[in-house]
Amino acid sequence: MSDSRATYKNAGVDIDLATNLLKSIKPKLASARRPEMLAPIGGFGGLFQIDLTKYKNPVMVSSIDGVGTKLMVAAMMEKYDTVGHDIVNHCINDIAVQGAEPVYFLDYIGIGKLRSPLYEQVLGGIADACRAANCALLGGETAEMPGMYGNDFDLVGVITGMVDRDKIITGEKIAPGHVAVALPSNGLHTNGFSLARRVLFSICNYDVNTTLPELNGESVGEALLKPHTCYWKAVKALMESAVSLDGIAHITGGGLYDNVPRILPKNVDAVFSKSTIKNAPPIFKLMVEAGNIEDSEAYRVFNMGVGMVLFVPKADEAQTLKLCREAGFDAFTCGEIVAGTGVSRVEA
Repeated sequence: MSDSRATYKNAGVDIDLATNLLKSIKPKLASARRPEMLAPIGGFGGLFQIDLTKYKNPVMVSSIDGVGTKLMVAAMMEKYDTVGHDIVNHCINDIAVQGAEPVYFLDYIGIGKLRSPLYEQVLGGIADACRAANCALLGGETAEMPGMYGNDFDLVGVITGMVDRDKIITGEKIAPGHVAVALPSNGLHTNGFSLARRVLFSICNYDVNTTLPELNGESVGEALLKPHTCYWKAVKALMESAVSLDGIAHITGGGLYDNVPRILPKNVDAVFSKSTIKNAPPIFKLMVEAGNIEDSEAYRVFNMGVGMVLFVPKADEAQTLKLCREAGFDAFTCGEIVAGTGVSRVEA
């Protein structure tokens, strides 16, 4: 007689597989640590002792985000390491705008059917990105739910950073005469993929392996999977300098139109000049032309080549550009602050 006993495995959840895959990448995960970690990954809760000697009046800054439908492109490419970088770097940038140093990160993977090498690639990318930013990978959760996700998966990150209260960057000092300095993006980062997929895969009938001269020899999939840039190195350099870094906006969903007003005082406007964004990744021009996308829509959905905007007094413009370039970013001035009503404008 056949054994008809129900098990978790024949219900779709393989605990042993999860355990074995995690063991195989534990050395990489363990490399993404800081001295403040009091226990290795694997406990019920991560332990992290804040070094209070580094901060006079410490404030914790936390953020949570996901990678979104970029995961669908990763699945089409069967390449999952870059989305690990995406979630870490997106979260770091979100707290960097307030001047916070990233100190620890946690991840969540919800998946229909756990499989290799997806699992190792995602977690490996997360570990590599954390290590590069000196951010501890404190722990995470993998939930295998065959009745929930089907063959898909979701990836979410939670980050905590630290900043002294008197060094928090709020934007309240932004005033007419300030300039906007752009840190360039390398692609879509983690926003706008629903529109990108519609234009490239439905309207143009491309697939991820399509190679186009407009993309300088890259395939569509390679251009779309460029990992989200981490800007913390430039922000840190500016905070340690004499530059008056009065506001920062991370250009994510909502683009220049919706993200910048989140930090603007109500009596000023930010005016950006499209003509200054000379070296935007070619994927943007390709999508805008192929999809007949209006400028107002493009600059609201996509970052259009600007991943982060720094607001400094005109007197600090040259030093800001210098320090950002020394940090490895081809920074450029992209706009100015004028009297207004707290909105952002993109002009020719």
